[in-house]
Amino acid sequence: MCRKLALLATVLILAPGAALAAARPQPAPAAAPPSPARPAARPAPTKATPEQRAEAERLDPLGRAAFWAREFNLDPRDFEAGVKLAKALRALGRYDEAASAAEQVLVMQPTNVEALLEAGRAYVGAGRGFYAIDPAQRAAAQAPRDWRPVALLAVALEQADRNDEALAAHEKALQLAPDNPAALTNLGLYYASHGQPQKAEPLLRRAAASPSAGAQERQNLALVLGLEGKLDEAERLERQDLPPEVVESNLAYLRATPATPRSWDALRSAQ
Repeated sequence: MCRKLALLATVLILAPGAALAAARPQPAPAAAPPSPARPAARPAPTKATPEQRAEAERLDPLGRAAFWAREFNLDPRDFEAGVKLAKALRALGRYDEAASAAEQVLVMQPTNVEALLEAGRAYVGAGRGFYAIDPAQRAAAQAPRDWRPVALLAVALEQADRNDEALAAHEKALQLAPDNPAALTNLGLYYASHGQPQKAEPLLRRAAASPSAGAQERQNLALVLGLEGKLDEAERLERQDLPPEVVESNLAYLRATPATPRSWDALRSAQ
């Protein structure tokens, strides 16, 4: 047998052995360890429904602030939520936070009248009326027939000791809303705080007689009447809204406080 044939025979002999080895059962591969179970994904938070928003307005200021803060955090372009958050914070006396919430709205929507009003009201509430002048003027420019920006401007100008301008703004607000008890009260208190009770009293009487007037209008009138020395009528008004112990305390103060320029200055500070 030649050399080539010998090599071929060797291959033929080895091939069957290789086939048998391939036919033997092979051990199964080790199973992979189980992967750890993934926690179920939490659903993304969703905004409140219109019904839930309407219900939130019936909460106390703290509850409203929490509700509208959540809504505003979920959607910074929810301008209604931002404005209502500012209003709720202002009701809590958190004026700096209220102004900040309103200013966040104004960054994206600088002509939003309600946000401008809330920013101005927050500054006035903090006693920093100078900073309320600009948002009040901008709101008045956007809504020239709305008495509210003009009334806010009047109070801001008072706090800034720009009294002539303040009086003109109070009068303009009353021209825009002739029978509005708030506009009547604001102008009446301006006169009272500047020692002109004879001008204040008719305006405050009209405000208190308005069908939409409440306790605040009656008590403002009672205070001015008391400072004028008309204690009997002041007492009748106070007893409509205040508990007896508060009425007695107020009357004692009024009896001990003569109607002097200093007492009218105190009224201005109280407002």
